[in-house]
Amino acid sequence: MTNDEKPGDMQRPWSEEAEIEEIVRGFVALQARSAAEQGRPLRRATHAKGLCARAVFEVLDVAEGRDPALAARLAQGIYARPGCYPATVRFANADPGVNADWQPDVRGLSFYVEYAPSATGAESGHIARQDYSLQSAPTLPINDVHAFRVFAKVLGAQSQTTALASLSFRDQLIFAQTMNAVTAQTRQPVRAFQQLRYWSNVAFRHGAKDIVKYCASPDAANPARALDLRNRNPNALHDELIRHLNEDAAMSAFDFGVQFLDMDNMSYQGKRQDASFWIENASVEWPEDQAPFHTVARLRLVPRSQLSAEACEAMYIDVNTHSTADSSPVGGVNRVRWYAEIASRRARMGSG
Repeated sequence: MTNDEKPGDMQRPWSEEAEIEEIVRGFVALQARSAAEQGRPLRRATHAKGLCARAVFEVLDVAEGRDPALAARLAQGIYARPGCYPATVRFANADPGVNADWQPDVRGLSFYVEYAPSATGAESGHIARQDYSLQSAPTLPINDVHAFRVFAKVLGAQSQTTALASLSFRDQLIFAQTMNAVTAQTRQPVRAFQQLRYWSNVAFRHGAKDIVKYCASPDAANPARALDLRNRNPNALHDELIRHLNEDAAMSAFDFGVQFLDMDNMSYQGKRQDASFWIENASVEWPEDQAPFHTVARLRLVPRSQLSAEACEAMYIDVNTHSTADSSPVGGVNRVRWYAEIASRRARMGSG
């Protein structure tokens, strides 16, 4: 499968054609405007400022100390057998601008794991990489495909005021709700990348029957020095992560967990909902007290492994292309964001 082939599981319905065109147009315009305003080359349309390093993804023995039925449910794909795999991680700010680290923002942790095809039961020559994209908030501020389109149309416009005025009242309300969610999420305290918890926000297959979300929870012992925020150091987060990689004896680790979509136990505003509700509403949190995360792996940074700026910029994450059939993304937001990510990647890598 090439980088730009669309996995069959994520083929779009024809009804989304207009939404996808608007989303792609808006995000490419936002990407170009952010670069022009800051007088720099194109970077990603979102998560523009990042830092990359090597890591190890250790798949644990999911049967140890667990009920056999739960263990069998967890043991799917790469999680079916214990093993250690090389990984490459990218920590980043979520904003499309290359901003100072002390500015409030959602932070991102994205990474890819390299494995032999036999590790997941895939045939030789098939996908030998699995990508993950997580953020330091449990949900997306953009709820669904239509909200994605509205958001992209306004943010990508030359005049956001004019674009907003052209929307219907319903879409103006949707845009306001999205921006309120964005604002609320960016108010999180500024903390070291290695001490944050990250969530996948959207859902993925887990074997033939289950749907899950992911999270990466920091080990309580992850070392970090106080951030230089008082002096408004624009690279406080990045400087601290580089210091950690180069100086600390113990490297930071994250427990990687999966959360099952359990409709019999989960409720929203006191009511049970069908699978489509939980999958398609990306701004609705799956309650952890009703559907807990189960640790299946551990992601640990490798000391002195920072990638060069050029290598980090060339790195990309594609959860749609780089997934196996039993770990593929599901839902409309996953489906349409692939087109925006591909367009953004082509633009910044000059492969238009």
